[in-house]
Amino acid sequence: MSEERSNTAWYIGARRDEVGEYAILVGDPARIGRIAEHMSDVHFVAENRGLRTATGMRGGKRVTVSAFGMGAPIATIVMHELFALGIRTFLRIGTAMAVPPAKLGDFVLADGALRAEGTSNSYAPIGFPAIADFDLNSKLRVTLARSGKPWHAGIYGTYDGFYTEMFGLSGERRQMIDGLKRDIQRMGLIGTDMETSALLTAARILGARASTLCVATVDAFTQEKIGDEAMAKAERDLFEIALDAITA
Repeated sequence: MSEERSNTAWYIGARRDEVGEYAILVGDPARIGRIAEHMSDVHFVAENRGLRTATGMRGGKRVTVSAFGMGAPIATIVMHELFALGIRTFLRIGTAMAVPPAKLGDFVLADGALRAEGTSNSYAPIGFPAIADFDLNSKLRVTLARSGKPWHAGIYGTYDGFYTEMFGLSGERRQMIDGLKRDIQRMGLIGTDMETSALLTAARILGARASTLCVATVDAFTQEKIGDEAMAKAERDLFEIALDAITA
């Protein structure tokens, strides 16, 4: 599939007339139904390969929400296909591992990202920076400030190996990951995930606008996780902030 407009996306299965002007990318497919409650006139695209997509109205504008599951390779496929259908503005929302000063439940906005995953290398050489769109982030900053919720902005670290680089299950693995975490702290990163640097790089190369806004759900140093009730509330706030900002 070329970067020029196509009529139907290969993997997500959406037609051009089934998508809107803007796209929100989520990991968990279950979030599609929940964010749909924050829009009107929602149309659900037929699910394909476990990829769920819906388009609805928000603030008089059509917004498409598409789930990619986990990881940079499929996240960029979903973005690339939506780009081919005509969308030029993308916002990834979801969860990220928190690095102080971000605390559990805080919002974490990516100004850019460390490219420690492999997918972005297929779009640009390693020296190419992964930078969020300035205008989109300006709107997100205004919306976050108005929300009154605690938030932070800065550089993400994006990695491929969750259990090998981000979350240790065994003592030996945790010891190795602790070394990586010291590097993360030294570089002043504010959060880590598995998608952001690839999405930001791909968007720049394609000629699109992109950013990431996440809820901090796991403490990078203690591995403490956010509670279910707190996450449910933060997710509702995340949906509202994301939809308001992307349609502003």
